Amino acid sequence: MKRFNPIPVAGPDPDFPFLNENRRYSFCDPVKSEHKSVIAWGGNLSPGMLLSAYEQGLFPWYSEGEPIIWHSPDPRFVIYPETLHISASMKKVLNRKQFNIVLDTDFPAVIKECSKMKRPGQEGTWIVEDMITAYSVMFRLGWAHSAEAYFNGELAGGCYGIRLGNLFFGESMFSLKSNASKAAFLTLARFLFNDGVSLIDCQQHTRHMESLGGVDISRKEFIAILGQAMALRRSGETDDLDRRGSWKGFNYELH
Repeated sequence: MKRFNPIPVAGPDPDFPFLNENRRYSFCDPVKSEHKSVIAWGGNLSPGMLLSAYEQGLFPWYSEGEPIIWHSPDPRFVIYPETLHISASMKKVLNRKQFNIVLDTDFPAVIKECSKMKRPGQEGTWIVEDMITAYSVMFRLGWAHSAEAYFNGELAGGCYGIRLGNLFFGESMFSLKSNASKAAFLTLARFLFNDGVSLIDCQQHTRHMESLGGVDISRKEFIAILGQAMALRRSGETDDLDRRGSWKGFNYELH
């Protein structure tokens, strides 16, 4: 298989082979990297390429006009079931059903709104059109999921990410009304943890996710946890049918 083009190509490399969801690419080992985040650049955003990245502890993050940059931050920011923090005020918001929270109902709208959000310290967006297209394909294939918060029938907030076995890789969230993104994320997180997920990857440290229970762990520790989780998936000891979009037993109630 062709390796990455040594000459950076903006966005997906048209000469790099398309990998379907059953094919994989071997990245260099992030644990052996001296860089604190960037592991590789180039390639494309085909399903097999994205799955390869997540299974090896990487994710794409780049801006318009740049090559695809594959990151594996050190430290890594994650949420465990025991660290998830739901404030008293958010419990009231959720239990009063201020928002109608649903899953996987409008992924295209969620990722589009996420791409429009202005974030501190960032110019433009990393959720460029190629990313929107790629993750929309992942959603249609059943690997990507979204949570939507509706207020008076209108989409007010949401989040999305990738689930592989008992790990969930959070990507982004948006809010058009106060507490809407928190309501969507916390409801999704509670459901995922009740459904066997052992860790939610938040990628990089933010004060917002810290308030929801995010903690830093070393990249080495994250890769070790990831390796164990992927081994369980390959052995069939964890149920990965969730990737096909059959999320049964979703319960909005939060106590």
